[in-house]
Amino acid sequence: MKRFSLSLLMLLLLLSSSLVSAQSKNKKKSGGSSSGYTTGIGLRGGGYSSGLTVKHFLSGKNGVALEALVTTEYRARGARFTLLAEKHKAISDFKGLQFYYGAGFHLGSYQNRYYFDDARYYRYHKKNEYIFKRSYIDDDASYVAFGADLILGLEYKMEDLPFVVGVDYKPYFEVFNGYTGFYSDAAVSLRFTF
Repeated sequence: MKRFSLSLLMLLLLLSSSLVSAQSKNKKKSGGSSSGYTTGIGLRGGGYSSGLTVKHFLSGKNGVALEALVTTEYRARGARFTLLAEKHKAISDFKGLQFYYGAGFHLGSYQNRYYFDDARYYRYHKKNEYIFKRSYIDDDASYVAFGADLILGLEYKMEDLPFVVGVDYKPYFEVFNGYTGFYSDAAVSLRFTF
């Protein structure tokens, strides 16, 4: 995965070097917002999951974008597809910087969930010594998971380069195999724009 990510990043850098002069000469129309781009494709690296991100601004919708994420988790084998609707607002004091928020849903499939099951204190031989034991479960079953997502973030469109750098916080609620959970994920993303 690391080799693929590095290869994709190098390809994006090579493509951007040939397009920098063409983009600075020809000003493109943005997709109904002050974002400075219509579509961005890139990588998202987070604390809980990482993967591919594609963001597209809807024309005539004044800062409304759809973002699709295809990510994998670090502790579970599998993938998740997330679709988010986002509202972008330009920050007037800083050119190219935008604040955005939104909501959406996800669907995924995982194998080999590693999760915390139980924690107990045991008294050791009727003395005042206590032992704390934790129980972790590492199963090899496959699970289908689905849930709801929220997102809150900042992104910066580089003025003369076709790149957007973003930081976001994405809490989500997930249901898998009869269990529910609320998780938090923060990430940094880099997108090639066109």
